[in-house]
Amino acid sequence: MAGIPHDHYEPKTGGEKWLHKRLPIIGLLYDTLMIPTPKNLNWMWIWGIVLTFCLALQIVTGIVLVMHYTPHVDLAFSSVEHIMRDVNGGWAIRYLHANGASLFFVAVYLHIFRGLYYGSYKAPREVTWIIGMLIYLAMMATAFMGYVLPWGQMSFWGATVITGLFGAIPGLGEPIQAWLLGGPAVDNATLNRFFSLHYLLPFVIAALVAVHIWAFHTTGNNNPTGVEVRRTSKEEAAKDTLPFWPYYVIKDLFALVVILAVFFAVVGFMPNYLGHPDNYIEANPLATPAHIVPEWYFLPFYAILRAFTADVWVVQITNFVTFGIVDAKFFGVLAMFGAIAVMALAPWLDTSSVRSGRYRPMFKWWFALLAIDFMVLMWVGAMPTDGIYPYISLIASAYWFAYFLVILPLLGVIEKPLPQPATIEEDFKSHYGTPAE
Repeated sequence: MAGIPHDHYEPKTGGEKWLHKRLPIIGLLYDTLMIPTPKNLNWMWIWGIVLTFCLALQIVTGIVLVMHYTPHVDLAFSSVEHIMRDVNGGWAIRYLHANGASLFFVAVYLHIFRGLYYGSYKAPREVTWIIGMLIYLAMMATAFMGYVLPWGQMSFWGATVITGLFGAIPGLGEPIQAWLLGGPAVDNATLNRFFSLHYLLPFVIAALVAVHIWAFHTTGNNNPTGVEVRRTSKEEAAKDTLPFWPYYVIKDLFALVVILAVFFAVVGFMPNYLGHPDNYIEANPLATPAHIVPEWYFLPFYAILRAFTADVWVVQITNFVTFGIVDAKFFGVLAMFGAIAVMALAPWLDTSSVRSGRYRPMFKWWFALLAIDFMVLMWVGAMPTDGIYPYISLIASAYWFAYFLVILPLLGVIEKPLPQPATIEEDFKSHYGTPAE
């Protein structure tokens, strides 16, 4: 698909022309800043700049922390305490980094659910969506490995539990687990591996983000109506769009300032609110915590992992059909990764010809239930594995898969959508009117 017609960079001075012929970096920056952007974007389109800020914050603070951290099981915990107590501003750097991860995941979950509601995964943006899912997976891996580095009780036992999941893979599980750990159990080799990968992966994420931006610059932004920008001429496109600079840059910066005001308040006044107190106890392989809980942003998928126990009928049937190859533990691992996979497959599972949820009355209700379901999974993931909680986990997990595998395909067949505006300009005028001459 051709890009949206607009004015491209034209070098004027001799120096600009010389550089443009050899390295068109100024032209690339100009086209990025001046890209035509749908004029009807709402406040849910501000999460891109928040995510960019978070990535930069994590890389910068991470580099500073690495200067003082020691990746050794005998010294890691005390080196973190050294950062907190002895390094100038070390406490602030560490808390910015730790809470920055939480802000990163708040923004990415809102970004993903925005895309799911407004159909940003639909053609021609399938590749953009898949790259976004790869970024999310890389974020999860980076965050998990980073959580291990302080070498507290939750760090150690979280690593033990999560790496143990790979051991459930039939045949290949034990070699993969041993390779991840660097030995038979979580130890110094594990810490060194995780430290190296935690330092490397943010730069992989940065590269994927660059490709992600390139992808949606090629296809153009989606917008709340789901109606495409007119590409027949520059004049028609100009009626549907505004340049990214200064209009959306200023809007995004304003939103970023508001969000950072809340973020810095958390860092300054309640920096450990989202952490676990057991992680301020040095790792002890001989003392298992009463309740092993991952960070909050892993909880929905942790709940799905724990939901499928040996007494669940679908697990029993699968175990019988596969002659015992897929047991409850392996089924839970498949379900956890499958919960992310079905999100990635949304472009092909959603059969509706209408992109935006704004014009899909039935879809709105099912999507609202999905958002509630995600919060329920997050809550129940932090609860014990007895009482009523396993049943809640199972029901919530079942709805998650039903939404993507059953409800989305069916809605495209049975739902009657509302009338859509013919153009973005028409939608914009319906909300804001025609500007006075």
